[in-house]
Amino acid sequence: MTASPEHNVKITKGKLALEGILGLPVGLRGVVVFAHGSGSGRLSPRNNFVARHLQRGGLATLLLDLLTEDEADDRRQVFDIDLLADRLLLAKAWLEEEPRTRNLGIGYFGASTGAGAALQAAAREPSNIKAVVSRGGRPDLAEPYLPSVTAPTLLIVGGHDEPVLAMNQAAYDLLTCEKKLVIVAGATHLFEEPGTLEQVAEDARMWFLQYFSLMA
Repeated sequence: MTASPEHNVKITKGKLALEGILGLPVGLRGVVVFAHGSGSGRLSPRNNFVARHLQRGGLATLLLDLLTEDEADDRRQVFDIDLLADRLLLAKAWLEEEPRTRNLGIGYFGASTGAGAALQAAAREPSNIKAVVSRGGRPDLAEPYLPSVTAPTLLIVGGHDEPVLAMNQAAYDLLTCEKKLVIVAGATHLFEEPGTLEQVAEDARMWFLQYFSLMA
């Protein structure tokens, strides 16, 4: 299938400017914002792979650098979940004003530490957030916010990613929204094993489409 058109975008607030890539397939059914893990950004090959799979289901995607280059060099800010959630809420506000996406429901796809930021953002500002997906994520980093999340949440974790698997199981118990925990057999943290990232992408696509389809 032909790749969806992608547009370089810049989300600004005061002196802050965040670089992003907006993918716009035909027949838009929703838009998914990607929250990357530590040390990653809009060019993440794994998240770009998932984004293109979502686009084939009619989902727009926003791959966004949540930190500027200078901020990304500061490890404290890489793990500042409050800051990352603030940036996701900035992206949400931008999508709700952008003519190409303002009528679409929004979802979050969080990887690693980005999952904590996605869940915090979903809890802090739930309006128009239709679903959340975590890939090998650290939802435990949003622990105080987990009982307040209302968007249906899918946690995907590798069966061999033992420390993170335990963290996801504990976070799952704290979620009170509609939820599902998928354990990908044989997968480690980065889902590098054959077929495992494809499973993540398909599970995410089906989850988002299920809840975007419930929009009024």
